Amino acid sequence: MAAERRRRAGCGLSGLLLRVREEGKDSIPEHPYLYETDVEISLVSGSCKSPIESFWNGSSAMYILQKATHNEESDSMEESRTDDAVYAPELLPKASPGPLALSVGRAKQLISLYTMVQNPNMTYLGKSDLAVLPLLWVRCDGSDPQHTCWIGAEPLKAGNKVTGVNIYMVSCDGPTADKTRFANLEELKKEHKIRHHSSVVTTKGFARYELIAAAAIEDTTAESESNIYVDITWNGVEKILETPPLVSAATLNIVLESGDPRSPVFQLYRELQFLLALAEGLKTGVTEWPEPSESESALKLVQEFLTDLKKKLDGDCISGNKSEREKIKCDTAAVDSCIKSIFGEREDLDFTEQLWCKMKGVSSYQELIDCFTLVIKSLELGEIQPWIHQGSSSFLSQLIQQSYHGKMEDVPLSDITPIQMLLEIGLEKMKKDYVSFFIGQELATVTYLDYFISTSVDLQEQVHRVQKLHHMLEIIVSCIGLLQFRHENLFPLTQICMQYYKENPLNEKHVFQMPIRPALVKKFYQNDNPEIWKVEISSGHGQKEVKTTWQVSTNAPVEHGTANNSECLPMNLRRVLKRNFPVVNAGLQSEKVQRGGDLPCCQQM
Repeated sequence: MAAERRRRAGCGLSGLLLRVREEGKDSIPEHPYLYETDVEISLVSGSCKSPIESFWNGSSAMYILQKATHNEESDSMEESRTDDAVYAPELLPKASPGPLALSVGRAKQLISLYTMVQNPNMTYLGKSDLAVLPLLWVRCDGSDPQHTCWIGAEPLKAGNKVTGVNIYMVSCDGPTADKTRFANLEELKKEHKIRHHSSVVTTKGFARYELIAAAAIEDTTAESESNIYVDITWNGVEKILETPPLVSAATLNIVLESGDPRSPVFQLYRELQFLLALAEGLKTGVTEWPEPSESESALKLVQEFLTDLKKKLDGDCISGNKSEREKIKCDTAAVDSCIKSIFGEREDLDFTEQLWCKMKGVSSYQELIDCFTLVIKSLELGEIQPWIHQGSSSFLSQLIQQSYHGKMEDVPLSDITPIQMLLEIGLEKMKKDYVSFFIGQELATVTYLDYFISTSVDLQEQVHRVQKLHHMLEIIVSCIGLLQFRHENLFPLTQICMQYYKENPLNEKHVFQMPIRPALVKKFYQNDNPEIWKVEISSGHGQKEVKTTWQVSTNAPVEHGTANNSECLPMNLRRVLKRNFPVVNAGLQSEKVQRGGDLPCCQQM
């Protein structure tokens, strides 16, 4: 009878896991699925933020099992739940009060069922050709003496067949500010040798240092996720929390959101935002205009600009360019001199580019029409003979070329025409700004930039590619100003960014990675504490390899359980919560992850 109940429970779990996986092939399901009456199952993609990423570096899809949010009265019944299994899956409500953990006993039952259904030797389950399921993690409430907060199971396979299952145990201790509570390295090695009956062990270290962290913008509640950090790995760890040696392997990680008002290219970002508003207006018919400026209106600026040109029929545009350049200098007065020297206003702005600089502050559709009416009238009357760049393809540039011959086509300044005209000259100006920077700094060639400045695609796609250029500019400028990177480091980073954006859409949450020498950034972390520090103690080889990992970091590995329990006992993997600045109640948190080695398919937990 017990075997039959177990078989039914295993088949129910297997069927639901397969369904979740199949329905998650096209897109990750928004809602968790209910198993029996107390467990909900979610599928997490490798590209999505995972609740276990603080200690698990896997990139493939995985199952997350936790206590069902609707059932908070079943703690006492969890241990005997298998005899009344209800395995017909149903969707749970989307609303959730937060993650809830299962008892360790219930988690072990689920892990046992998972390993059983993965076992091709369990023929009585009627699944002789079972597909390999993704990795599975179960939230635990830490109710056992070891205060386990996660249990995981990872199938090992040869081809399409499962050959074993790795079992992971994660426990958490902290937070604490007392580093004397940490086990030393020799104690961890000894514990590993006793637990796994090994005589020879190897150690591998890992440290993550936050180089530049984005803070909340003053007077706002918005926080940026921008960050620049370095991951360092090395072999032969000698002591807990040691500083990585300079011979270590290091990877720079950059995730950057555009639009920080403190950025030296913030004015260019504001131009880009107006460009995006114009592009959106073409699509929807509704354009969000900037708030009227307290200084001179766009119409007045255009009038002064045209008046100045009428006095200089030789086409000299220097005065207008100088005026705009002085404004840029004023706007960026607080920017570091090295940034100003490499990204200043171009000296070769033509008529349409200078016109964009005057009109990027238009505050209404009517003002836009009034500005273009003035320009077209001056062209028709021959009052100005403006200079434009060769190859300029905007509609306004075509009108200017026609004016050279004294004959211009009629322009109906109605509907979307004025908006498209302004968008076109803005696009051309901004493209040249970015090209000037990347070529001027010898970070790219025109050929390599061709994808980003191509006019062979529609306007919406051109705007999208200009967004990519701006994001890359923000990344490079940040590395110049904050990390003092030179050309030998900026060039490969630029190539990495450009290659990514030739193949992917704009993604300001993407982490750009580049191998570097630790010495390049050592001055930024040598007197600081790491965000994450861990040591892996390993023995065995291949599928016989077992690991004990001890880790400390600034973030707890759980959103549930005993993260604040100061009574937690030492475990195989530890983790530390620390801050680099004084915070009330901030301290160190440790957790420990144990991979218990291979669990043969026929073996039960």
